[in-house]
Amino acid sequence: MRSFEEDEALADIRVIASDMDLTLLADDGSLPPNMDERIRALDAAGLTFAAASGRPLYTLRDMFGHLEDRMAYISDNGAAVLCRGEVIYKSLLGHDVIQELTEFTLGRELGIPTVCGLDACYIRECDRAYDSVFRVFYHNIEYVDSLDHLGERLGVDFNKFTIYFPGANAVAMRDAVYLPTFGERLSVTCGGAVWIDIMNHGVDKSAGLARLCEHLGVGPEGAAAFGDTDNDVEMLEWAHHSYLVANAEKRMEPHARFRVPSNNDRGVALVIDRILSAH
Repeated sequence: MRSFEEDEALADIRVIASDMDLTLLADDGSLPPNMDERIRALDAAGLTFAAASGRPLYTLRDMFGHLEDRMAYISDNGAAVLCRGEVIYKSLLGHDVIQELTEFTLGRELGIPTVCGLDACYIRECDRAYDSVFRVFYHNIEYVDSLDHLGERLGVDFNKFTIYFPGANAVAMRDAVYLPTFGERLSVTCGGAVWIDIMNHGVDKSAGLARLCEHLGVGPEGAAAFGDTDNDVEMLEWAHHSYLVANAEKRMEPHARFRVPSNNDRGVALVIDRILSAH
């Protein structure tokens, strides 16, 4: 892959979308030092930074809420998009689809289901043992006795169904089970080795980025994207300035144009500084 230093058209960039886990965030979950200042500087220069994540909107708000009027969120793998405090897009799964996915997952004991709403994530009480894992991604959790007909019982809308695989076999389960069963009707992707995320058909980070760019009057040539894993593929392929962090698996290389230093070496921040210098 070409080095990020070979991307010479940085002055064309108007929107910067970055995946969070293992891309913008270091292995310890920390943001790059002075990330707040970078986001403010981008905003002042007329550019928009977007946190693009499988994480839900409320978790991203906890992480960046004090900057919400200066940036964007592409949350739930594109199922909800917010720009400077305004929700510009959301895609809700039908209650019947949630019920079907719940029955399928639990009936085959395929993993631990979590049902993601705009304001909270719903998880069975019997799975509370994994709370420390869930809390990293879902800051608002409602533990319930059963997920059966959850939407009808609670009167809540959902935009993502996620299965947690403690054995880190999510990619294999996606390819062998979930894609053959649901891939023609729904968007099925992996957020790393332990998560399968399922959204409405056509929902992914690239669609979320495209909607954000359309809202801002920007095309693919004005978009930069950073990622490391499967749920970043479409976004990396859509953005003209696409960057893969050095810690990503080799199988991801065909999907991006440039290589940047790893998440722990703060590759995203390094390129953002170069973009700011070009403006």
